[in-house]
Amino acid sequence: MKRFFLIFAALAPLISPAFGGDALSPFGVGSCYTNNRSAADNARWIPQMEAIGLHSYRTPHTDWGAVESAEGKWSWETLDQQMDYLTEHGMNFGGTLIGNPRWNTKDRPGSLPVNNIEGWSAYVSAVVQHSKGRIKRWEVWNEPPNFTGKDQTPADYAKIVANAYDAAKSADPSCMVGLAAKSAHINYLEQVIRAGAKDHFDFITLHPYEVLNGIVDDAGTESVFLHIVPTLRKMLAAQDPAKANVPVILTELGCDAKKGATVQANALVKAYTMAIAQGIECVEWFEGRDGDSGPMGLLDKDGKPRPCYDAMKHLIEHLGQHPKYLGWVLLNDRHYAFVFQGAKTTVLITWAHTHDANEVQLSRAAQIVDIVTGESTSAKSLMLTTSPALVLDVPDETVKQAVANKDKPFPWDGDFSKAQSVSLTMGDKQVDQGLHTLSGDSLAKAVVIYGGSARAGNVPGGNVFVVDPEFLSYTTTPIEIEVVVRRNEANDNSGFKLVYESKTGFKTAGGWYTVPDNKEWHIQHWRIDDAQFVNYWGYNFSLVSDGDKFNKYYLQSVTVRKLGK
Repeated sequence: MKRFFLIFAALAPLISPAFGGDALSPFGVGSCYTNNRSAADNARWIPQMEAIGLHSYRTPHTDWGAVESAEGKWSWETLDQQMDYLTEHGMNFGGTLIGNPRWNTKDRPGSLPVNNIEGWSAYVSAVVQHSKGRIKRWEVWNEPPNFTGKDQTPADYAKIVANAYDAAKSADPSCMVGLAAKSAHINYLEQVIRAGAKDHFDFITLHPYEVLNGIVDDAGTESVFLHIVPTLRKMLAAQDPAKANVPVILTELGCDAKKGATVQANALVKAYTMAIAQGIECVEWFEGRDGDSGPMGLLDKDGKPRPCYDAMKHLIEHLGQHPKYLGWVLLNDRHYAFVFQGAKTTVLITWAHTHDANEVQLSRAAQIVDIVTGESTSAKSLMLTTSPALVLDVPDETVKQAVANKDKPFPWDGDFSKAQSVSLTMGDKQVDQGLHTLSGDSLAKAVVIYGGSARAGNVPGGNVFVVDPEFLSYTTTPIEIEVVVRRNEANDNSGFKLVYESKTGFKTAGGWYTVPDNKEWHIQHWRIDDAQFVNYWGYNFSLVSDGDKFNKYYLQSVTVRKLGK
């Protein structure tokens, strides 16, 4: 995702009923390399995390080269000082098994050490044994296939995982070993499990930045985020049933402050709300303080808190360290609202589904909290915007409805779980029937052409499509994708490739399609037999024109149909 040093971002030890001890709080934090090399680095920002109740931290500096600078030469002083400091400040922390030290000449720098398994296993055994009783959970690598060799495969990562699992369990039978993937790359995890990692992991970590970006950009893709865990569990049930219900941790997730301080704070609240709602054990927010990966921190580079720091503070204050998710409701039959048993009372968190503000009536007066300032007012109505609102002491009938909905799938503008097709029709009014774009409201406001029957194909995000996860996710079935398209008024040469999520990653269906002319509407079909929609980049397929030169076309409709076997 970011540069190599993101390997040191936040990972708290998973202390849940599955791991023994008290349940892990969902509220965690982490850091980049420059804020995580030593106890001195941590001291620049950890106290401010401790002050607002953040007690989960991804990992101290445990990589291979940091503890074995030369073959057989072990150095623990810096790691011990860092673990001591984190413990003194109330931090639970996990560890990351990663690295290819310079002295390992058997493998290229920046690659998985598959040619020195003996050395890799010795490192894992040593660091796990040394940290026994202090680090309980170990994540293997950071964001694979990121930070692996150019030609290294899921089988290579599976080899690293299996050997790490055996070595770690031998050193500390009670420790837990985690399988990792970049983004929400469930296709890759499936390949790794099939290649030899089956039954060699105790939890899974993901970094779904791209999925969160759809929420940040107000594309209305909350349902995609809410299906991260359900889709993952579908895969696990099919490929490794014994591990179908392992804990899921987001060991990195964040939002660039350059998008706006308020946007970043809103993203944080939405991410934690929807993560807790789908049973994610912990979100390790990236990051605590700005470092070498841009302005991502709860604190800026000078240690000054951003609004997202205050939002985190008030979330923890009202939800408590261990909120209980009670269920969900749709306000005004459209807007997601999530209900929790919080620290002192019931708590509802909600926001508008679109940019349009919408007033919601409550059955009685309740306390409405500004999540950034912490100020509250008593009111019987709530004006929803895309900025989250927090309601305390939720009316009983709302709580009852939320509890009844808890185990039901999250709807996305309708129930398409039994549909045979989904579609998007464009014109004076855009009609989404289980198929959406990442352009959000911008597509609806784009230029209308040809008598109002189409919209521009070059709207940012307008050529990137997401099917309702209840219609199709993970399961591979033959489908047909159809587009109805026409050149622009100037009859400029235009065309695209259809690129889709498959079992082996993104693929091109057929070749380049050239839109014939602007005299009439043209229908183009693709049959796809190996689609595997998991939204690992936040979408399922796109029309790729290789830049702005050939995207001067208009779309009238896009349809996805399930076909018979």
